[in-house]
Amino acid sequence: MLADLLQGAIFAFLLIFVRVGSAMMVMPAFSEPFINMRVRLGLALMVTLAITPLLADSLPPLPESRLFLFLFILGESFIGFFLGIVARSIMSALQTAGMVIAMMVGLANALTQDITAAQQGSVLGALLTTLGLIVVMALNLHHVLLMALVGSYSLFVPGEVPMVDDIVQLVVRVVADSFALGIQLSAPFIALAMVFYVGLGLINRLMSSMQIFFIAIPLQIMAGLVLAMFTLPVMYHWFVRAFEERMMMFVAP
Repeated sequence: MLADLLQGAIFAFLLIFVRVGSAMMVMPAFSEPFINMRVRLGLALMVTLAITPLLADSLPPLPESRLFLFLFILGESFIGFFLGIVARSIMSALQTAGMVIAMMVGLANALTQDITAAQQGSVLGALLTTLGLIVVMALNLHHVLLMALVGSYSLFVPGEVPMVDDIVQLVVRVVADSFALGIQLSAPFIALAMVFYVGLGLINRLMSSMQIFFIAIPLQIMAGLVLAMFTLPVMYHWFVRAFEERMMMFVAP
């Protein structure tokens, strides 16, 4: 009896760890490349250890067949990656906004290494994503990610076949909403660029011999930085609300 109890406890821990570990491989704030892999692994183990007593009763019993055990692990990995991709897609709105803003203020050619995306990106995109991670951690929004992990067990019951059609539709909707959110965050800069370029066109028609771009580009960059100084708090307030709303849909009421 004790052996059966230990086997059940180990199975529950490992099954929960598969979903938690898969999610933390992709989730923002937990899977960043500048975080040591051992730290990420230890964090996933500690989170699994903390939530296992809450979820052990909702897990299926240890299957007798190795095939069913493999299918359990495969399904839990799929759900974990799905949750991580949803959270990462929401964070990508900041990268979209940063690239659009850089194009609008004349900094699109100023590229740097984005440590959060592990690739080259615009300077403003790297700045917005780094500030976004700081805001997520400072406002304890990483707790919302953990709540979504725990709440996902009431939506995606372990041992049941995942609703692939609904999951694919949800991913497509989240990606579309994230792109729309990025455009919304950069809307003041799009309006500024439209007004600025219309003014440049009028000046060029009135004074065709004037070196427009020699004068306009520094003014465009300066105007964009001044506008960013006033709009960044509002942008992150809008982003935080959208991030929390989209992740709370996995939390059971």
